[in-house]
Amino acid sequence: MNLSELHHPISTIINNNTQIREEKLLSICHLLNTSISYYNWVGFYFANHEIQTLHLGPYVGAETDHTVIPFGKGICGQVAVSNANFVVPDVSAQDNYIACSITVKSEIVVPIFVDGINIGQIDIDSHTINAFTVEDEQFLEYVCKEISYVY
Repeated sequence: MNLSELHHPISTIINNNTQIREEKLLSICHLLNTSISYYNWVGFYFANHEIQTLHLGPYVGAETDHTVIPFGKGICGQVAVSNANFVVPDVSAQDNYIACSITVKSEIVVPIFVDGINIGQIDIDSHTINAFTVEDEQFLEYVCKEISYVY
């Protein structure tokens, strides 16, 4: 699938005035999980800058114990500090990786900015090693920009 084909459905979800923000985020999780075969876990973490933690928001995929992640810990925690995308081709090669499941082989995390502040991120796990391309990264940047409009 060409990821740009999902731009319109993403915008439609964002502009749906009958859903609250959390419902929109969950709808995006469902859309990405069902439309892209190698997006095996799709979720959002949101920052609490006061206590330097990320908190799990809507997600689709296997249950996770990682509902609160300190800034700096794991891939998500590193993105909270760096404010930069993080693509991990092979999670087993990462020293600061929080293992969610033995089935996860690669991960991508892209921050969401509102007024220049990193408010959270989209986190995607794949059961495929080296699953994510530059196209995925650019697409998820688009998704995060769209999401910023509901904040």
